[in-house]
Amino acid sequence: MAVRGPAPRADARPRLDLQFFQRFLQIQKVLFPSWSSQNALMFLTLLCVALLEQLVIYRVGLIPSQYFGVLGNKDLSGFKTLTFLAVVLIVLNSMVRSSPCVSLPLQPSVMPLQCPVGLSHQEAGTKLWLKSFDQFTCNLLYVSWRKDLTEHLHRLYFRGRVYYTLNVLRDDIDNPDQRISQDVERFCRQLSSMASKLIISPFTLVYYTYQCFQSTGWLGPVSIFGYFLLGTVVNKMLMGPIVAKLVQQEKLEGDFRFKHMQIRVNAEPAAFFRAGHVEHVRTDRRLQRLLQTQRELMSKELWLYIGVNMFDYLGSILSYVVISIPIFSGIYGDLSPTELSTLVSKNAFVCMYLISCFTQLIDLSTTLSDVAGYTHRIGELQETLLDMTLKSQDGEILDESEWDLARAPGWPATERTDTAFLLERVCISAPSSNKPLIKNLSLKISEGQSLLITGNTGTGKTSLLRVLGGLWESTWGSVQMLTDFGPHGVLFLPQKPFFTDGTLREQVIYPLKEIYPDSGSADDERIMRFLELAGLSGLVARTEGLDQQVDWNWYDVLSPGEMQRLSFARLFYLQPKYAVLDEATSALTEEVESELYRIGQQLGMTFVSVGHRRSLEKFHSLVLKLCGEGRWELTRIKVE
Repeated sequence: MAVRGPAPRADARPRLDLQFFQRFLQIQKVLFPSWSSQNALMFLTLLCVALLEQLVIYRVGLIPSQYFGVLGNKDLSGFKTLTFLAVVLIVLNSMVRSSPCVSLPLQPSVMPLQCPVGLSHQEAGTKLWLKSFDQFTCNLLYVSWRKDLTEHLHRLYFRGRVYYTLNVLRDDIDNPDQRISQDVERFCRQLSSMASKLIISPFTLVYYTYQCFQSTGWLGPVSIFGYFLLGTVVNKMLMGPIVAKLVQQEKLEGDFRFKHMQIRVNAEPAAFFRAGHVEHVRTDRRLQRLLQTQRELMSKELWLYIGVNMFDYLGSILSYVVISIPIFSGIYGDLSPTELSTLVSKNAFVCMYLISCFTQLIDLSTTLSDVAGYTHRIGELQETLLDMTLKSQDGEILDESEWDLARAPGWPATERTDTAFLLERVCISAPSSNKPLIKNLSLKISEGQSLLITGNTGTGKTSLLRVLGGLWESTWGSVQMLTDFGPHGVLFLPQKPFFTDGTLREQVIYPLKEIYPDSGSADDERIMRFLELAGLSGLVARTEGLDQQVDWNWYDVLSPGEMQRLSFARLFYLQPKYAVLDEATSALTEEVESELYRIGQQLGMTFVSVGHRRSLEKFHSLVLKLCGEGRWELTRIKVE
């Protein structure tokens, strides 16, 4: 049944390219809808905290050079003052030691031998209280981003029948549920973990580039920038295959999860077939494909890790090379050993921290590759949903969210019409096939003229109902629904009953959001009455009341017959003028079937039924027999 959407180009593979940046920017428009939005204000707060954090880091970073000065000059008073200042700053910032690296705040010269350059001594050894607030703000951004992005995709996904088309009629977007639930979560979490480093990078790079230029001349900044550009190019080459492999891994993750969900939903039929061994083999097969892809991803990530770590540690050597050039060239030849030590310590901090800023960006390569993969998956889904939404705006049939109070049970109906559907020379084919199921069907379904649709399997009975319901489009002809969808209009009971999570009351009134006409005993009596008419009075005791939350799956607890009875209780409650039933009584006996149809007639319903039993004919006026190969016969049932 599924058909492919627009075919991607043969060379279309997720990567860090223009398409990635376009999709990333489109997602950012959702995360930051305006400059005054909550997310923008939190981002501005994060910037202020990060700037304050960098100011404190700079002050702490100058302490070692000041110590060299007071110790070299044997200045006891200065030593006491500096020690007090250092203790205050360290206590202020260093609440809990958080890094396994051993760093010595007073000996920056040995720092690169003990920690990677990407972790400067004042960062690696402490968990800053500013850092804690920084992390708290990032966590708030993560939650807010996930909320906004998920709700945005939900609005597109549940608009009209987009969710049906995407899951049933198209196969170019794999696992949309995983993209909305899992990929969005991981994208927002990874992006929030990068936020503070990315937001502060332009400021720190500009400031420490200037300081490095002041200390070492043009050679220092140029060497460091060249080193970073080289690292960027190498990492870009290493990240390309990782992004594509990550997208493939997420697809296989979705397929593996879907297989387990398939077993959970169909556990009983599988058990009747004694299919445990077969499904074990099939599920393991999907697991092996997933694990093989993960191994390939890890192999590619290994080279990225090697590149990142190599640039981290080589950066420490580069910092000393940059510092040594003005020393050995004689620029500082007139300084005393104490002054030289102070200057070298200060210059070392500036150069190392500039390299640290760059290596932090390089360290983000692995996170960026993850973000790129999720960006492609979420961006592709967003583009598809927007495209489908634009195409479905014209002639869209009213969906559940647009039901009006005036059409609810107990309220006056809208303008009455005696015709529900009008079909003129309609031709129907399955979306995935050009083979006609029905040719040139002209039909008028009016109030009081119930229609029974019969025919062999595969002749198009359910397909005709899909066209009537607007799920499919006819390949030719005109299909008009002249009555509103919903209470006092047209309602469909599909072949497979649908139940949502919630209480028994919510199952009966579904898909209405409110309790109509009024909440209270009057509505309780109506629900109880219709449950009794449907033969489910005992279900109230099992659920311990209409409004008791249950923690079970309705499909696991109810038998097929009970599910069909509950669907009829819902039908009786909503009381449409026209009820379209797709073998809605196939799991019930003829006696129960006749009783339910009789109650529906008493409530004033006109039926459009798909069924095979001749006992249904007495509740219908017309029979449409589908003969296959597009042929059909329409006859009137003789009243005995």
